Amino acid sequence: MRVTIDRSRCQGHALCVLAAPDLFDLDDVDSHAYVRVDPMPASVGEAVHSAAQNCPEQAISVAD
Repeated sequence: MRVTIDRSRCQGHALCVLAAPDLFDLDDVDSHAYVRVDPMPASVGEAVHSAAQNCPEQAISVAD
């Protein structure tokens, strides 16, 4: 599964990090989220989709 974050839309709310801390993190420079694991295994699909759905900026895209 491929997960991307549109850094121009991300505002650093960190809801993705709260939903899946092993998969997402925040950049130390601008506090925008980034993907820690690429590609993501199917076993984390529920956490990834939860993070994408909870992103207030809809900055996370998931391609199965």
